[in-house]
Amino acid sequence: MNRVATIPLQTTMASAISRAQGDLAVTQQRIATGKKALDYSDLGTQAPRILSARSMIARADAHAAVGKQVTTTLSIYDASMGTIDSAVGSLRQTMLQAIGTGQTTGLQAVIDSAFHQFRNSLNTTERGVALFGGAQTQDIPFKVDQLANLVGTTASTVFGNDQVKASAEVSEGLKVQYGVLASEAGNDLYLAFRALAEAGPIGTTPTAAQSAKLNEAMGYMDSGLAQLRTVNADNGRKLAEVETLATRSDERSLLWQDIVSRNEDADLAQVAIDLTRQKMVLEASYSV
Repeated sequence: MNRVATIPLQTTMASAISRAQGDLAVTQQRIATGKKALDYSDLGTQAPRILSARSMIARADAHAAVGKQVTTTLSIYDASMGTIDSAVGSLRQTMLQAIGTGQTTGLQAVIDSAFHQFRNSLNTTERGVALFGGAQTQDIPFKVDQLANLVGTTASTVFGNDQVKASAEVSEGLKVQYGVLASEAGNDLYLAFRALAEAGPIGTTPTAAQSAKLNEAMGYMDSGLAQLRTVNADNGRKLAEVETLATRSDERSLLWQDIVSRNEDADLAQVAIDLTRQKMVLEASYSV
């Protein structure tokens, strides 16, 4: 009569049940996390590649974030200089009409308004930092607050900026120097406003001395607008460059994320199939 040894059979079946339960637990964990493995050691030879990719993602994201911040700053520079250009251009047109007709009614109000916009634009701040001040971020780049106070001043007493410009790494190994200084963008326009201040209050009809100062101011305005537009054009070129580099950093980040996803993320369709199969195996083990 043949006899069956039940204890070895029970041991074998218990081991099979334990393996089935372990496989099922891993599959359930993959469904919960969406990942192939719980840690890098489970990824085997792919782990160094994924760690390297994650490092590249962090660097690309950092470059993209810096690029976006610099883009915002350069856009503020552009808006500020655009305001000055518009205000001084309108003033220049009004002065041309006044010089041509010999009638300066209302001209003083236009001058005061243009000076106000000129001063406020050069003193623009971003999060409490004076943009046109160079490294002197806590000082006022353009110090004079009233047109009349320009009389007898010099550029060194009016402008509070230094000559230091900011720089930022917006791509791997590429630093971009950016920023606009108050004296760089507004020196000749300051001279134009000083000439207008020296003319004194302008009434309905200018005196001969005032007419001479108006003509002097016109000359400085022409050179000042050319100076301002040259600086703004260079700022616009850097803005376009930084925007492009930030976009490329975002694209590189997406590329590396795709590499990580292909190696880390679980195939949920396959996991679902494995889950069904493993449940059947476990139930069969229980039955036996």
